[in-house]
Amino acid sequence: MVEILPSILAADFARLGEEITNVEKAGASILHVDVMDGQFVPNISIGIPVVESIRKITKLKLDVHLMIADADHYAPAFIQAGADQVLVHQEACPHLDRTLRNIKKEGALAGVVLNPGTPIATLSEVLDVVDHVLIMSVNPGFGGQQFIPNALRKIAALAKWRKELGLEFAIEVDGGVVLDNVADIVRAGCDWLVAGSSVFHTPDCAAAFRQMQHAGREARLVKV
Repeated sequence: MVEILPSILAADFARLGEEITNVEKAGASILHVDVMDGQFVPNISIGIPVVESIRKITKLKLDVHLMIADADHYAPAFIQAGADQVLVHQEACPHLDRTLRNIKKEGALAGVVLNPGTPIATLSEVLDVVDHVLIMSVNPGFGGQQFIPNALRKIAALAKWRKELGLEFAIEVDGGVVLDNVADIVRAGCDWLVAGSSVFHTPDCAAAFRQMQHAGREARLVKV
């Protein structure tokens, strides 16, 4: 099932509860939460207290993307705060297998993220461990960037690899996802599409979400 994951990085934080409620009522099932530490990426976003607050107001699954240097230390705290799914960067985890397994031991789904310049081959030894793989289609750290087209090739290669290995991890993409490229991304093999500005920087975030969700699911039905 194709899912659009609204990213609260682009939401109006003065109205965050309202914004989350709007996309939840529109049919969202997963909310994407970007955590940045100003070290692994050149920006600082939200932390554990915000995740705790979000957990209190929504039943949506929380897809927490740790763009941080010390995921091993902080992942358990984010899970305790309410994260259902935790994503860590391959580039930030020297002991990636252990990190992923520890996340699962804490009771969350474990995902791994690849920056635009990182080959999917770096995941060859952990694909049987992960629950989802996120392909960054922008360089991480800031919202509102344009989609890097090479991400489509990486998604397609990863989808082919998944099929050949008989695995069932979800493929996720994050960065520059807009209505005009949703179909191409889905047809490449992507299951979950993170959308921030294209949902929350619109006059009606619920309508924007529904339109993107419809486009993604229609694309999955078309045989190419």
